[in-house]
Amino acid sequence: MSTLMAPSETPETARSTPARPTYRVTGPRVLASEWAKLWSLRSTWITLGLGLLFLVAFGVIAASRYKSGIDSGRPMDRFGSATAVSLSLFGTNFAQLALGVLGVLVAAGEYSTGMIRSTLAAVPRRLPVLWSKAAVYGVVALVIATAGSFVAFLVGNQIVSGTPAAMSLGQAGVVRSLLGAGLYLGLVGVLGTALGALLRSVAGGISVLVAALMLVPGLISLLPSSWQGDIDPYLPSHAGESIFALTHDSTTLSPVAGLVVFLGWTALALAGAAYRLVRSDV
Repeated sequence: MSTLMAPSETPETARSTPARPTYRVTGPRVLASEWAKLWSLRSTWITLGLGLLFLVAFGVIAASRYKSGIDSGRPMDRFGSATAVSLSLFGTNFAQLALGVLGVLVAAGEYSTGMIRSTLAAVPRRLPVLWSKAAVYGVVALVIATAGSFVAFLVGNQIVSGTPAAMSLGQAGVVRSLLGAGLYLGLVGVLGTALGALLRSVAGGISVLVAALMLVPGLISLLPSSWQGDIDPYLPSHAGESIFALTHDSTTLSPVAGLVVFLGWTALALAGAAYRLVRSDV
């Protein structure tokens, strides 16, 4: 017995074809994707480990040098007015390089491998990719840096116990400085991500990051002293340092003002990255 079919019906269309699931691009899914990509790279574990090591190790070394100078009766001039906070955060300048470089790799690395084409094919609106990269890595850098700051302080303060530099967490400004250091390093990570997305080059992004944080302040010192006072406080590195500095004077910004200035530099880099991502091909 034959099975009757409509004239327009073929054996292929007669079979029931399972419908493919429809996937929507949502913010949480883009965040989850960037989170998975971040932790799938070996460089993430290595660089974050180096950043944490620099922050803690150099803080402990500075505290040990201060302690040995006090014990020998010949304190070092550079540590003359040091506190447990300033000693424990001595490694911030080194940690910012590791965390900033990883931020550049997070964004520019996809351009060097060509993976960015697959990423933007999956997220055609493009901008959620940039926001997700910056948010995911910024939070990771913030957590790592904050934990490192507190560990460095607890260890360093134990080393300098019994000296004029010794402090406690309950003293005014201590917790604020440690949290400020973590926030600053987290924003450095976001700045690195923005530069990587803007320049689309690992070498270029790292070069601009190092220049902005370390080279430009040295060049500014060559300007007339009357100019330096107007420019120095607003440089990214100096504005960032004021976020976690324990004391301030007339030549430095307040913690809130420093945070606003550094946020402005970071927002400027993100805006440039967003403009190029939308306006140019990959």
